[in-house]
Amino acid sequence: MTDHGLRLIAMALAIGIGAVGPGAGIGVIFGAAIEAMGRNPEAEGLVRTYMFLGFALTEALFIFGLVFGLLIGFGIL
Repeated sequence: MTDHGLRLIAMALAIGIGAVGPGAGIGVIFGAAIEAMGRNPEAEGLVRTYMFLGFALTEALFIFGLVFGLLIGFGIL
């Protein structure tokens, strides 16, 4: 297998594995937020703020995986 083929496999693994954790984390965040809003509707605004903050931070982990995968794929790393 050539160096280019191995880089493509490493890129696919970095992006794929990098998407699994944030995907599960986002599901947990939104599930817990919906449950919290159902239990305490008065705190919906605060819960929604923290929900989107958690979503943004979790999504940043996927973006790091995507960037590292692209760097591997183009031979920079």
